[in-house]
This record gives sequence, C-alpha cells and structure tokens, in this order.
Amino acid sequence: MKIKAWRFLSLSLALLVTMAFSSCDDDDDDMMPEPDDIVDVLVDDANFSILASAVVAAELDDDLSGPGPFTVFAPTDAAIGDFISDNGLTADALLGSADLADILSYHVVSGNITSGDVAAGPVTSLTGDKFYVSVDPENKIWINGNTMITAVDKMASNGVIHTLDYVITAPTQSIAEIAVASTTASTPEFTQLVAALSRAGLVDAVSGGMDDNLTVFAPTDAAFEDLYDALGVSGVDEIDVDLLTSVLTYHVVPARAFSQDLRDGAELPTLLEGETLTVDLPGLMINESGLVPSMLNIHATNGVIHVIDKVIVPE
Repeated sequence: MKIKAWRFLSLSLALLVTMAFSSCDDDDDDMMPEPDDIVDVLVDDANFSILASAVVAAELDDDLSGPGPFTVFAPTDAAIGDFISDNGLTADALLGSADLADILSYHVVSGNITSGDVAAGPVTSLTGDKFYVSVDPENKIWINGNTMITAVDKMASNGVIHTLDYVITAPTQSIAEIAVASTTASTPEFTQLVAALSRAGLVDAVSGGMDDNLTVFAPTDAAFEDLYDALGVSGVDEIDVDLLTSVLTYHVVPARAFSQDLRDGAELPTLLEGETLTVDLPGLMINESGLVPSMLNIHATNGVIHVIDKVIVPE
C-alpha cells in the first residue's frame, strides 16, 4: 500500500513539473518580442540617425512601420552630410524642407526586393518617379549614376534595407533645359551646343520627360571651337544645316546609359541612322573623343548627359 502511494505521489509530482515547464514555455512565447520593423531598425543603427530623424520629421514613421513590405534604399549619416554640403544646406534646413517627404519616399519601393532581385533598369519609387539601377563591370550596384549601394539585405519584419553612399533625387529638368541653364552659369558651358541644337531644329528632340530615354554625349564649347577651326568657319551658323544635323544626331544614343552601364568595346546605336559609337573604357573614350570624368552622369528627366572634349564627326 505504501509503494502504491509513493508511485502515485511520484507521478503527480512529475505531472506538476511538466505542467509548470509547459506554462513557462507558454509565458515565454507570449513575452517574445516582436521583430523590428524598418523604423525600429533605422533608429537602432547609429549609421542612420539623421535618416531616422528625417522619417519622423516627415511623418512617415507610421507608414514605414506598417505591414508593407517595403524596400528602403537608406543613405547613411555620412551620405546625407555630403548631400547637405554639396547643396549648401544644413541638417535643420533639410529636416524642415517642405519636400522632405518626397525626397525620402523616392528612396522607398513597394515590395521586398533583396539583393538577389536587384537588376539593372528603371525602378518606380513610392513617389511614382523612377530611379535607375546600373551594374558596373565590377558588379557594383549604382543608382542614377552617382550613388552606390554599399551594403545589402538589412532585414526588418516588414521589408529590407539597402545602404547608400549618397542621397538620390529625381531629376527635374530635361536635357535641353540643363544645357540652356548651363549657358548662363557662373562658368558658362554648352553655349555652342545650344546654338547648334537651335540651328538644326533639334531642341524639342531633347526636351522630353521620363518616358523618353536618351544618352547625349555633349561636346564642350572648346570642342566646338576646335571643330570650327577644322572646318574653317567662324561659328555654327556657317555650318551646313544637314551636316550639322548629322553631327548632332551622331552624339545621341536612344537609351538611358549611365557610365556604369557602358562596356568596353560596345557599339552604341545612335539617332544617325546606321551609325554607331564605340566605347573604349580603359581610355575613357567614345570614338576619338575623351569623356570628361568630372562631368559624367548628368541626370535629366529624359535621359543622361556625358560631357566629351571633342565633337565627333561621322565619316
């Protein structure tokens, strides 16, 4: 009788212990913290303190804490610092800007796009504006020709974050508008290119919007002066219009090609029917004309401008 009582007591204690551990497990499950959402991840990372403050200032924190999923291309504090310096701003001015929400939303894409899904081409942001992804010959990933992705796949409960080394902004001027604005800059440029486009009636051809995709290899004023000397003329008005039209259309590629998209030896089709341009990446040349390194990837609504140091004349 005592043995049976002891066995019963042992079984009872074992059952109580099992129930106690089971109860603890249930409590632990209830107390498990929720995974961090995008805003939490940004706030917790010291590299994104300015971006986190900007998200709150723009009142986007509730949206980016929602179910998503979202893909955020996130500039670091250093990246934002460079952007502020380059544009003559202050951090307070940026955080107080009326355009802050649009600037930040341009960095966000609907969906969960991990690094394995990133591909060259246009991407539509939450603003509805497109930005353009390029993959360079070393497989580095760039946006709009001037911003590199430096780290990828920082995961959050409602999406993924990729790190940028600069702030990306949507272009607001066409190729024609950029060229015209440059003619009255403190250091004027493209005065001869604008004059040539006007004489040939091609201004409208380079005045489109985001649905157009052009790459213009734009000769400097000095390059045009060299052309005038070679042709024995004093200016663009003395060049035959048909010849001038052929020369100008030979400088335009019907695609939005940032410098990172170019490949050595590639033959680029042009608007001059049947004529192509040849890329020499080691020499930084397009045909016999040199690319100006400091003036590449000038982004426009309808394409991109690369500045060259010689007018390319078709044979």
